[in-house]
Amino acid sequence: MKVIITGATGMVGEGVLLECLNNTAVSQVLSVSRKSSGISHPKMKELLVTDFTKMADYKNETTGYDACFFCAGISSVGMSEEKFTQITYTTTMAFAKSLLEANNHMTFIYVSGSSTDSTENGSVMWARVKGKTENDLAKLGFQKAFSFRPGGMLPYKGQMHARKSYVVIANILKFILPSKILSLSEVGQAMIHAVQRDDVKPILEIKDIKALAK
Repeated sequence: MKVIITGATGMVGEGVLLECLNNTAVSQVLSVSRKSSGISHPKMKELLVTDFTKMADYKNETTGYDACFFCAGISSVGMSEEKFTQITYTTTMAFAKSLLEANNHMTFIYVSGSSTDSTENGSVMWARVKGKTENDLAKLGFQKAFSFRPGGMLPYKGQMHARKSYVVIANILKFILPSKILSLSEVGQAMIHAVQRDDVKPILEIKDIKALAK
């Protein structure tokens, strides 16, 4: 399969990218990001885009792909709801719509978060915004669309974009709360399997991602 990945300069996207590069089920990867990931591989191309809401300008470069693993994201800490919505919802939807126009048989996988609010009415701002993003992506008309809700994640071996403090905490939690921790290798494997299989539910929590990775 041929896959587009966003967020390769962040921990989640880089881990998923490395899994795809090392997985024989993936024949080609296009990394779409605002700056270079610093990774070079025979299966990989990079497309540097400063504004994800203008992906229609890159239709030729993004046509012919089977799936998009949308791993780009930002923390809501210290951010207004308006700004977080612009980055998390508006940008993601614009990106997805442009890809759908270029690839009408595409599978789209969105990395959301544990405790995302599907009702869109809860008291937690980031959870409402991500819930709306999940809901509206599901309505766009992709051949298959999934929302992944991971918790703590352990980095892929050799990752450059993984904060040491985060890795230490995740490794501790792996022993204290193993059910809340995933490896990014598992996340990447589950994404690949979601494209390949027909019996996958649209919203996947931690336990579902773990099961799908096998």
